[in-house]
Amino acid sequence: MIPVTDQIALNEDELDIRAIRAQGPGGQNVNKTSTAVQIRFDARRSPSLPNMVSVRLQKLAGSRLTLDGVIVLTAQDHRSQILNREAAIERLLDLIRAAAVVPKKRMATKPTKASKARHLVAKTRRSGLKAARSKPGLDS
Repeated sequence: MIPVTDQIALNEDELDIRAIRAQGPGGQNVNKTSTAVQIRFDARRSPSLPNMVSVRLQKLAGSRLTLDGVIVLTAQDHRSQILNREAAIERLLDLIRAAAVVPKKRMATKPTKASKARHLVAKTRRSGLKAARSKPGLDS
């Protein structure tokens, strides 16, 4: 079990971890070793996640989420497969921790009388400035 928060822990069997070839420069080593790591986590069907956390996680995942509800994360920052594996798992855990935080409900507020008055004064000042730029009329 991988602890995520006090209430949430992931079973290691839920993570599909694969070693893949890293992209970019690196010489011969990059062509013959699979140091990058790809993690696939089924957020939609995970028994470890509460339903609301799963929904928020899928929204947070964005383009990393497949149509099947699987989150795909790739780590290739390090030259070592072990370090990349730890980095990918930590990224997934950070994403789940962010989804576990319940967003604060927004309270609808009204503008104060003073702010309305300031707004009207600013509008009057601005309209006077624009009126002063125009050509004088025939009656003046």
